[in-house]
Amino acid sequence: MADYILSCCSPADLTKEHFEGRDIHYICFHYYLNGKAYPDDLGQTIPFDQFYRAMAEGASTRTSQVNDDEFVTYFTPFLEQGKDILHVCLSSGISGVYNSACLARDALKEKYPERKIYIVDSLGASSGYGLLMDQLADLRDEGRSIDEVRAWAEENRLNVHHWFFSTDLSFYVRGGRISKTSGWFGTMLRICPLLNMDDQGRLIPREKVRTKKKVIQRIAEQMRLHARNGAEYDGKCYISQSACFEDARAVADLVEAAFPKLQGKVVIHSIGNLIGSHTGPGTVALFFWGDRREN
Repeated sequence: MADYILSCCSPADLTKEHFEGRDIHYICFHYYLNGKAYPDDLGQTIPFDQFYRAMAEGASTRTSQVNDDEFVTYFTPFLEQGKDILHVCLSSGISGVYNSACLARDALKEKYPERKIYIVDSLGASSGYGLLMDQLADLRDEGRSIDEVRAWAEENRLNVHHWFFSTDLSFYVRGGRISKTSGWFGTMLRICPLLNMDDQGRLIPREKVRTKKKVIQRIAEQMRLHARNGAEYDGKCYISQSACFEDARAVADLVEAAFPKLQGKVVIHSIGNLIGSHTGPGTVALFFWGDRREN
């Protein structure tokens, strides 16, 4: 058994069973639905279908990150057990949680100077961040030390590709990410924006694709362009989706046809309530190992 804890934030968007099966610990962010606070606990408190149905019916949402005091409370039991900690955070390009975790680390180092507490910025989100965590668990299980796993994470995190599209612009308008006018024209023209995550962990719009059918084809094409070893790709592939499983399945079918050496089938997860509070229903995200992400 490893003498350290592998940990992440809940917006890595794997299932509770997956995290427990891989012995990956996680700390929950928070979200608010119609003003009431809930933990982002992988759909345990409010199942994903209920959450996205509420959003579609007009429920208001907002989110809050984990603060340094919460991290201190979360980390302390592991340190008291004599365990070192490798915690990988949600991307600093979309959240300030990395700074909170570092503040907690600095405070705890004074009390537990003999323990290693490493904080790594994933520069990722949703199940792409989860794909990174899964690989780190593999390395840990192979017997790699905490220092080796930390170094590998920092060296390879930008090789996880994150590609997203949305078929419903109304939640981007509601959240102020696009104007009402742009949202109206985009909806009328059936525009589905295609985005990815850059080398600073920020979500960047890349293309405006007309029609859902074309954007499904376009996102699968990005994997053909960027996947490690091209058509010989033999790694894992994850997809996450917000109340649009059929669209996600259509992407998965294209991926499985194009990459016959995949490690297993494409695994489809739900976008968690934290990230889903911003995307709303209608978002599909594709994650795989590929060439190094550039701005």
